[in-house]
Amino acid sequence: MKQLVIGILAHVDAGKTTLSEALLYTAGAIPALGRVDHRDAYLDTHALERDRGITIFSKQALFQTPELAVTLLDTPGHVDFSSEMERTLQVLDYAILVISATDGVQAHTETLWRLLRRNQIPTFLFVNKTDLNGLGREALLDELKSLLGDGCVDFSPDQAGDAFQEQVAMCDEALLNQFLDSGHVTEDALTDAIAKGAVFPCYFGSALKLEGVSEFLDGLERYTQVPDYPKGFRAKVFKISHDEQGTRLTWLKLTGGTLAVKTTLSGHPDTEDAWSEKVDQIRIYSGAKFTAAQQVTAGTVCAVTGLTHTL
Repeated sequence: MKQLVIGILAHVDAGKTTLSEALLYTAGAIPALGRVDHRDAYLDTHALERDRGITIFSKQALFQTPELAVTLLDTPGHVDFSSEMERTLQVLDYAILVISATDGVQAHTETLWRLLRRNQIPTFLFVNKTDLNGLGREALLDELKSLLGDGCVDFSPDQAGDAFQEQVAMCDEALLNQFLDSGHVTEDALTDAIAKGAVFPCYFGSALKLEGVSEFLDGLERYTQVPDYPKGFRAKVFKISHDEQGTRLTWLKLTGGTLAVKTTLSGHPDTEDAWSEKVDQIRIYSGAKFTAAQQVTAGTVCAVTGLTHTL
């Protein structure tokens, strides 16, 4: 099974948290849909977030499909909390950019797009709220191509066929050569083009009404690939927080090897700031709850206790 870390980003009020709920519910990770306006969203766990109806702190949730295990990182959409979102980018394998069909591409959407391209993060787009009056699919797709890039292609199931093949072929030289040679672009080649940022699959639907969500999950399952990780231990720290008891949590993504409880980690060797500390606990969070793990492998996002010098 593929294991991926996927971040979800959007301009405020595009429906990012609603799509997160829909993905978790459709995948069977939660028994009922929460709503931001009902203050029961699975990922808005902080009282301040529930009161204001916005995401302030990045959080994670876990879900699985038959072939894909996802750590979903929900990031703040409000521009005032952009630093929290930007810290999360460094640990993403893929990103989901949510766009409101009623608002189209906003200025902050373009800012998020530039950050994703600068960090070379493969990106899927979900155009949300298509059940409301908006520009219409064709006009929205034209806007995406104009403001974000020609690599934005409609991947809706009803788009399969020769026209779709021609559209994706025009996004990348390798795809074009394959298309000219055989008349067909393979799924593996298309997945490679998405991973290198030449093609950006676009899906349309309504997260609140669960329209297009299953198709979007199918796309994530089909058109993603797992990074190659080295055998030796490596990790990226992207956040420091404290739990309700005040315990310091170091949030990291394992980018190589394995990490076990009681492992000694160190930093700044041969300097005055050198430190060496043991990992007391490894926590795998989903929403507000966590499970303790004795060992984790590359690709895992976890919170570690026992470290006081991490930044």
